[in-house]
Amino acid sequence: MNKPKFLILAGDGINCENETKLALVNANSDAQIVHINELLENPLMLRAVQGLALPGGFSFGDELGSGQVLSLKIKFKLKDHFEDFIYRGGAVIGICNGFQVLLKLGLLPDFKKERTISLDHNISGKFINKWVTLNKHPATICKWTTLLKDQLINLPIRHGEGRIVLKKNDETVVYNTLLKNGQIVFQYNENVNGAYENIAGICDPTGLILGLMPHPEAYLYEGLNHIHQKDFFKKGKGQLIFDSIVQYLKNS
Repeated sequence: MNKPKFLILAGDGINCENETKLALVNANSDAQIVHINELLENPLMLRAVQGLALPGGFSFGDELGSGQVLSLKIKFKLKDHFEDFIYRGGAVIGICNGFQVLLKLGLLPDFKKERTISLDHNISGKFINKWVTLNKHPATICKWTTLLKDQLINLPIRHGEGRIVLKKNDETVVYNTLLKNGQIVFQYNENVNGAYENIAGICDPTGLILGLMPHPEAYLYEGLNHIHQKDFFKKGKGQLIFDSIVQYLKNS
């Protein structure tokens, strides 16, 4: 494959689509921003692409809950086309609000099983906007992180409802399943928002669907990291997440 093609959702409260497009273009993919209504009206667009990005923001103003309206629109208007896209190996990233959408769609943690993970309000009850240190889990099977050789990565978070919680009374079973399958991708190095075992991002059992609360599209260049600003245009670690999936799709 020469240049994998990606769609990036935009509109109705979604933001960060331009940064996400830049990351995918930098990774040498063919990336197109599309308004959610355009995709709903032309679902065959999914047949022409290999990847889909759901950026962060406040889709539909978080009415009915974070990511709820967008997930319902996708579920009821794109169901067959979306399932076809997933079954033929489409790559998906959901960032922050996009992660919330993926969970409510049931794409994570496993498209073929019951939903066992959700996102709740931060334990502090406050919106958090800061850079955090993440630990890439050494056993992850995620195809979006293969080029991240360093175990630690700094990324910003911007959320009020980003605390990962596991199915009540089954937390240990769900967590051990994630561990066994290599589905835990990132964990906070400290208790940032009260997430179970400090989980910040997970993938599905194929490693092609990634959901995370931190924003990799905000760290495409070293100069954007408030800690390391020596060489502004040196590639940032956030960019490596997008480089990883594009490289994987090219070689598939």
